[in-house]
Amino acid sequence: MLDYNPFSDAVVYGDPLPIYKRLRDEAPAYHLSEFDTWALSRFEDIWKASADMKNLTAANGTTSAHLLTKVQPVTPMINNMDAPDHTRLRAEFRKAFAAPEVARLEPMIRRIAKERLAACLDTGRMDVIHDFSAHVAVTVACTISGLPPEDGPFLNTLVWRFFQREEGVRGQTEAGLAALAEMFAYFHEQIALRRRHGSKDDVLQKLLDFQQDGKPLDDDALASHLSMLIIGGSETFPKTLATIVRRLRQHPDQRQQCIADPALIPDAYNEGLRYDMPTQFLMRQVKRPVEIAGASMKEGQGIMFLYHSGNHDEREFPDPDRFDIRRRPPRILSFGYGPHSCLGVNVARLEGRVCLEELLARVPDYEVDEAGAERLRTEFVQGYWKLPITFRA
Repeated sequence: MLDYNPFSDAVVYGDPLPIYKRLRDEAPAYHLSEFDTWALSRFEDIWKASADMKNLTAANGTTSAHLLTKVQPVTPMINNMDAPDHTRLRAEFRKAFAAPEVARLEPMIRRIAKERLAACLDTGRMDVIHDFSAHVAVTVACTISGLPPEDGPFLNTLVWRFFQREEGVRGQTEAGLAALAEMFAYFHEQIALRRRHGSKDDVLQKLLDFQQDGKPLDDDALASHLSMLIIGGSETFPKTLATIVRRLRQHPDQRQQCIADPALIPDAYNEGLRYDMPTQFLMRQVKRPVEIAGASMKEGQGIMFLYHSGNHDEREFPDPDRFDIRRRPPRILSFGYGPHSCLGVNVARLEGRVCLEELLARVPDYEVDEAGAERLRTEFVQGYWKLPITFRA
């Protein structure tokens, strides 16, 4: 009997892809009675529903902690907003995340990547996450957000604590919520400093100048928006890069193609995003009755977009469980779709290209220490917490 639960050991600690395939084939809209929530597993259904802001809302939260376990209160952030306020705030952010503006970050990203690699070359060993990509991601996230880049390592520790899970606890833990509270306290300090020292042309200033219902955002709302930018900007990229580094080792012919022709590296990064997307799902709530994937959904019910399943849907991708850097699909779900698609798509693609270029140029013959690798396993986000590689010192 088909039984899907995002908190089950089979999903969290096993390989969820066989379960996702059964969902796509047998119940593309699967009802989780415990949570009165629907799980969408097919690419096209997720793609269309992601753009449906007429019948679905993000205002009541978009994560399992908001809509399944309900242990985290819904705080103001761009992910948890509907039009017209969402549209207005996203327009304020557009310049900071647009391709021309993001391209200016390349020298900084390349410098950090080179420095982190150089620091490990003599040892013959490097953790792709903690020694390399996490430093790049959090520094970029701080720079765009308007926070001191030197505080990046501190913020990284809070982000990792936020995502840690405990045996016997479904979803978000007390320790994770405590880390979020520490993050908010830090943001309050930074907001106060900015108010004292004047404006700058960055995202924090855009938030300070933004008005909702004719009023400026209060400090908690500002901190909530900043938490989304820092968590989203610092946590996903290291996991994505680690899985791509591992996949290229598993497919040495494709790794060699990237080394011989670096122009293939963006394609490799894109395929890695499709193949091993860390975010298992995000959510919406039904605000008026609607039929999706043959299911009649009622007001107040939750909907899960199973992105990792959609990215392996054979209806969209021929032979979807094959890793192929030359696949070049016209669309993937790794950055979402519609009004709430990921703001940082240009940032992530730039970080991925530069970090892979530098890694493959400096240590093209790396090996992956599978025994030393550790995965972060949650119902919400999966991926590597540690991925050591070795190479000639």
